[in-house]
Amino acid sequence: MLRLVFFGVAFATLLTAGPRIASAEQSETVETGTSATDTEDGAAAAPTGNDTRARKHRRRSRRHAHVSGRVVPEETLRQDPLPRPSGNLHLVFPGVKDEVEVNIYNADGSYNIDSLEQASHVLRCRRTETEKPMDPQLLMLLSHIYDHFGGKPLEIVSGYRNQRKQTSNHFKGTASDIRIAGVSPKKVREFAETLDGGGMGIGIYPRSGFVHIDVRPPPSFRWIDYSAPGSNEAEKRPPRGWRRKKLQS
Repeated sequence: MLRLVFFGVAFATLLTAGPRIASAEQSETVETGTSATDTEDGAAAAPTGNDTRARKHRRRSRRHAHVSGRVVPEETLRQDPLPRPSGNLHLVFPGVKDEVEVNIYNADGSYNIDSLEQASHVLRCRRTETEKPMDPQLLMLLSHIYDHFGGKPLEIVSGYRNQRKQTSNHFKGTASDIRIAGVSPKKVREFAETLDGGGMGIGIYPRSGFVHIDVRPPPSFRWIDYSAPGSNEAEKRPPRGWRRKKLQS
């Protein structure tokens, strides 16, 4: 069944691939403190008001905000089509012996279904051990990042999440949080921004030391999140009523 889903996703992606990278969610400008995952979907704008007290409150909120973000003007995005990467990926989930080295393309340029499945397995939900086919466009972007930084493994902080907050790009299989040993998150973010021809979410988490990459419908979105690690654990819990199936003997 997973293989059939992959064929459908890969075929649809090849038909719609172009300079604009599409996927799951709209976003709005963020200027005040919000929860850490709100920025994946588009967070609420700052409160409005004309009186002096409201303006002071907004300035104070911005100074102490955990999260700040913005919609990216289309004219500042990449204008020329994004070339195809090598397709190579080396994904590592730290702390356990779980990694994969694959090329997501066949010789004719089509997606290699077996490789997509293997990458999705490493990017599976670690809380529930459930898998979901990851968006091939996301894997293409990760391959670009892998190529640019000399083939250093991409350490997976989070991929697919079978979580309570189902509006998250992680739940939709269109997002991954990554870090690269010996490379600052700022450099990863800066390069990722050069890939964006429309329809990307890129967030940096300085206190946790990783970069969030997702594909979404335009407009593109950027944010920085100073929240402490684990501050949004409640939203990452499995859906209500979910129970891990017992292993069959």
